[in-house]
Amino acid sequence: MDLFNVTPSTASNSALTVPTYVDASTGMTPNEVKHGVDETQGQLNTTASIAVQILNIESRLSNELNRLLFSPPVAYVYNPLNYAWETHSLFVSKFGNTKKQILFVGMNPGPWGMVQTGIPFGAARLVQDWLGIVGTVGHPPIEHPQRKVQGFQCPRTEVSGQRFWGFFRDICITPENMFKNCFVYSYCPLSFMHTSGRNITPPELKSSDRQAIMELCDSSLGEIITVLKVDIVIGIGKFAEYRVRETVKKHSLNVTIGCILHPSPINPSANKGWKEAVLKSMQEMNILHIVRGDQLHQCT
Repeated sequence: MDLFNVTPSTASNSALTVPTYVDASTGMTPNEVKHGVDETQGQLNTTASIAVQILNIESRLSNELNRLLFSPPVAYVYNPLNYAWETHSLFVSKFGNTKKQILFVGMNPGPWGMVQTGIPFGAARLVQDWLGIVGTVGHPPIEHPQRKVQGFQCPRTEVSGQRFWGFFRDICITPENMFKNCFVYSYCPLSFMHTSGRNITPPELKSSDRQAIMELCDSSLGEIITVLKVDIVIGIGKFAEYRVRETVKKHSLNVTIGCILHPSPINPSANKGWKEAVLKSMQEMNILHIVRGDQLHQCT
């Protein structure tokens, strides 16, 4: 199967609206800061804090994606930015409120990670114990009976998340060290499922559905890169790397692009020493010291 050209679908996504997140410290109303964008100029509103700008970009993206319909094999669509907005906004506010040097970009929520906690690669125990985030997680309006959202009470572990955050815990020791220079972002916030409950990845969507998603998600990714003023964008897996490259080209962004192996257990290469492979990739890219927080990003 061609990872990027799988032949976007009639499953309905939720029409829930994510609240626009406004920085109370600026005193600006939702009309003054609409999704971090000055609608009259078409430019990012840089008066709001960085975290608020990120949340408003994500809020707008979420609401736009909620309007899409998806055809078979998609039967269920979960949007954690709807029902896990509380914990997601805590993550962004806690770790995304400064300019960064590196942005790690994942593909979309995993069924036992971000789907449960609202955090990219968000294996519940690591989100709570290492990232120090816990909060209320609701439910999507329509749930698969075998794929219910249980939030931080989810008994299953997201292997991808355990590998991903476990890696950064081991090399950075504290989340503060990691997030000095880095941030983690999910390219698409939607999770897709078959009638059987099987996870469906974006490359598996019908081409028209996938195109509709990419148009919206590419635009938001470009804004996130701009707001964070990153120098390096790293795709987690080939799909994410490809979308990063297309976004950078489309928006004429001046950043370095890299890729690390996706930690999913369905990726055979990830089951043969994922940590060692990623460590080697970071050493080859000469970014390990930045990721560990040895070198603070000097923002001018």
